[in-house]
This record gives sequence, C-alpha cells and structure tokens, in this order.
Amino acid sequence: MRNLLLLLILAGVCRLSAQSNQLAQQYFMDGEYEKSAELYLALAEENYNPFYFDRYVSSLMNLQRYDEAEDALKKQIKRMPDELALRVKYGQLLEQKFDAPAAEKQYREAIKSLKGDHIQITQLANAFIVLTKYEYAIETYERGDKLLKGNVSFAFNLGDLYRRKGDVEPMISNYLDALVEDPRRGRNVQTYFQRYLDSEGLEEAQKQLYARIQEDRKDNPVYPEMLGWILIQRKDYKGALRQARALDRKLSENGERVFDIGTLASNASDYETAIAAFDYIVENKAPASPYYLEAKREGLLTRRRAITNGYAYTEDDLRILETAYLEFLGQFGNNPASARIAIQLAELEALYLNDLPKATEILLRIVELNGVEENVRARAKIALADYYLMQGEVWESTLLYSQVDKQFKEDLLGHEARFRNARLSYFRGDFEWAQSQFDVLKASTSRLIANDALDLSVFIMDNLGLDTSAVALQTYADAELLTFQNRFDEAFATLDKLVDDFPGHDLEDDVVYLRGRLYHKLRKYDEAAGQYQKVIDNYPKSIRLDNALFALAGLYENQLDDKAKAQQLYETLFIDYSNSILAVEARKKYRELRGDPVQ
Repeated sequence: MRNLLLLLILAGVCRLSAQSNQLAQQYFMDGEYEKSAELYLALAEENYNPFYFDRYVSSLMNLQRYDEAEDALKKQIKRMPDELALRVKYGQLLEQKFDAPAAEKQYREAIKSLKGDHIQITQLANAFIVLTKYEYAIETYERGDKLLKGNVSFAFNLGDLYRRKGDVEPMISNYLDALVEDPRRGRNVQTYFQRYLDSEGLEEAQKQLYARIQEDRKDNPVYPEMLGWILIQRKDYKGALRQARALDRKLSENGERVFDIGTLASNASDYETAIAAFDYIVENKAPASPYYLEAKREGLLTRRRAITNGYAYTEDDLRILETAYLEFLGQFGNNPASARIAIQLAELEALYLNDLPKATEILLRIVELNGVEENVRARAKIALADYYLMQGEVWESTLLYSQVDKQFKEDLLGHEARFRNARLSYFRGDFEWAQSQFDVLKASTSRLIANDALDLSVFIMDNLGLDTSAVALQTYADAELLTFQNRFDEAFATLDKLVDDFPGHDLEDDVVYLRGRLYHKLRKYDEAAGQYQKVIDNYPKSIRLDNALFALAGLYENQLDDKAKAQQLYETLFIDYSNSILAVEARKKYRELRGDPVQ
C-alpha cells in the first residue's frame, strides 16, 4: 500500500509538471514573459532541465531584466561548468546589452573549455547554430575533430554549416570527406549537390573529385562513382562513361552502370556516347550475361535513332545499319525474342531504303510466326498495313488495320489501328465516315492519337461544307496520301494542280503547310522553314498556324541549330495559342531549352 501510494504521488507530480510545462510554453509563445519566467523558474528548481532554464533566462531577456538574467547565468555556469551552452546563452545576453567584446570572450571561452566528449561538442555547436553563429559552430566542430583525434568525424556537420553559409568549396570538400567515411551517405550528398549546386558548383565538385582521384592511393571507388554522377548532372555523358567503364573493370561488374549511362546518353540524343556504352557491353561481356542481349538491341536502336532522327546521314550509313540488323538476326535467329528487332529492320527497309517488298517479306514472317506475343504481332500488322498502303494495296491495308482494331478494341493498339483505318478512308474520299471515327478517337487515352484525330476532324469539318470543296478536299487528300507513300514529286505536282484549279481557295494555307512537310521529309530544312514561316506570316487565322509554329520550332531546335529561335517560337505557341493541342508540349520544350528540370 505504501509503494502504491508513493507511485500515485509521483504520477500526480509528473502530471502537474507536464501541465505546468504546457502552460509555460503557451505563455512564452503568447509573449506573456512575466508568467512564463515564473513557471519556467519553478520547473527548473523542481527538476533541473537545460530547456527550462534556457526558457527562464530567455523570458527575462525579453523583459529586459538583464541583471537578473546575468546573475542566474553566472550562478548556473559556476554550478555546471561543463554545460558550455550556458556560456553561449551568456554571450547572447551580453550582445543584447551591446557588449560585443564581452560576448565574444564568452564564446571563445566555451570553445576553449571543450573536452574530448562527442555529446558536449555537438551540444555546443547546436547552441551556436540556434543563434545562426555558424563560424563559431564550425570552430567547435574543428576543435572537436582535434580533441577526438579522428575517432568521431564531424565532416557532414561541417558540410551542412558551410552550405548554410553559402561557402561552396569547403561545403563540397566536407561532404566528400563524409562520403568517404560512410559511403551510405552517398544519396544524401547527391541530394544536397543537386539542390544547392549550380553549374559552377558542379564544376568545382568535379575539380575536387579529379584531384582526390589522382591523390588517392587506395583507389577508393566512392570518388569515381560520385564523379560519374556529377558528370551526368553536367550532361557530360562521355566523361561519365569513362568513369563507368573504369569502375566496371575494376569491380568486375556485369555492365549495369555502363548500360545506364548508355540509356541516359541515348535519351539525351548523345548517340555517339550511347553507342560506345552499348558496344562496350557487347564486346566485353559474355552472351549469357544479363545485359548482353539488351545492349545489343539498344545499340541497334540507338544507331537507328542517330541515323533517322532528322540528322544528316548517307546511303552508306543506312547500309551499315542494315548490316548490323542482319548480323543480329543472323546471330539470334528469326524467333519471337527477336521479333521487335525485325520490325525495326522492316521500318528501315521501307521508310529509308525504299525497299517495300523486302519490308513486307520481313513483316509477313513475324505475323505468321508461332509464339510471338500478340501485341508484337499487332505492331507488325499495323506496320505491314502501312507498307501495303504505300504500295497502293488498299484492301490489304484496311483488312490488317481492322484485325488489330477488333483484337485490341479498348487498347491503345486498337485505337492506333482505328485511327489509321479512318485516315485511309480520308485518303479515299470517304470524309464523313472518317470524321465520325476521328470524333470517337478524340477521347483516346493516347494524347498523340487524340491530337491527330482532333486535327483531322476539325480539318474535314472546316472544308467539307464549302461549295465545290469536296473536289478540292479530295485533291488535297490525294497529295497527303502521296506524301505518306514517299512519292514526293507527284505530291508537289498535285498541290500545284490544286492551287491552279482552285485559286484563292480556303485550302491555300494547308497547301503551304503540306509543302513544308514535304520539304521536311526530303531533309530540305531551309525550304521547309520557309514554308512554315509563310503560314505564320500570311495566314494568321489558319488552323495550321499552331502546327506550323511547332514544326518550325522543331526545325530550329534540331536541324537549323538555333535554340534561341526555337525557344522563342515555343513560347509564342503556348502563350498566344494556349488553346492549341500543342501548347502543353510547346511549354515543355520551352522549359527544356531554358534548362528547367521538366517533370
């Protein structure tokens, strides 16, 4: 009973103490310092706590009762000389009394009184940090390092303090020291570097890492790993690849980090570096290794993108790529696993080497091959239908489009096949049925399909109701089909005939825009730019205006090497034509060119 009574009394005291603490806290936050001082003093006398005493002194200082606060601090410092944060508080009091020299003396005395105690060092540094006295906190940690003789490191704390001060060089140096001491901090250091280092800061980090690598006799992999990451942030994929290959050899890895660099470089259109990365894996890893086959595939795909992405290429370049595809298929065979590669080869044959029969033959084998994934077979059918259409075999095309539409009715593959079938009807002059299909496809979950469907639907609606427009519209549709079939001379001639037969027709702006597309496909970029600019200058109300702006911006960005002009055009598009279906993409492109991180 006696023990139970004692427990009940203690519980009551604790409950009262907690209530007093909450009340004191509320008084302090409300600025009622007389009441908070009284309560915190009672709490500190009842059960000393550094927080209670600090709040008591702070309350007195807010009341400008400096003499009382000073007496209390002096007594407490004498009673607890090892609690060095008290000297920091005393220094703060002296500063408020405008006695800066005396305040500095207290700060120096606190640092001088440090012992080799990790907790004491941390508490003193934190006391300085609370007052944003980062220089004193830095001195505290540096003296702590000497007292502890390297048994405990404060490198990460020092990195944080230099970051708060904005001192980039020592910040980087200390974070790198912390990283070496504990490689698990790598993600934290990268986060800080990404958040707080600009291009000059990243360059400084790169310099420091190069110097450390040259001086490091232990060949610590932490340095080249961080250097590779820095180089990626600076978009120096070639330099990052050098580090990745060196680490792959040194650590006998499976090629994963090299593969990742290749993927990043490819996505950034640094095709030379990407190809070098994928080739390294193919040349240095066994065929059974986990990244060999994928590197082989990506190497082919990257070579194809390098050649066909609007950049300069020759017939020889295309033939070299064709040979690489054939070698791949010769090594791995024509089977379900290599079907996607075969589809890419067919595209190269059809669209770039103009060998439609060969492309058709390749795709027919995939369509008829047992074991092929159905979505891959459907991709092959859509491509095969395109190539049949390019050869004028309309019925074969519509049959294949319809098969995919039926099999993947609610899937994006089905939407794509339905769009192409509707476009085929548009080419053939069945405008009303085509428009009805485009209207349905405007709700597609694929933004690209929805945008294209909306574009064609509006185009047909604008031109179908005009007098004699069915003939003019059919002529224009014929020119678009000829463009699709790469019959460029005939397409130009058809457009000229349209202008001659229907002078002043509302399709004039569309004719100019389509001429731009034709020149674009022919890689006559200056002529293409001239046609797009003509739409912008001469047809301010044209429904092709946003398309022309976007296409012209793309030319300046990718082929005409004028990023500033491209940025200006993208900005015009998303500001002046914000209702355009291309406005969102234009804003994204604008931010990329400006260097903003894009989500």
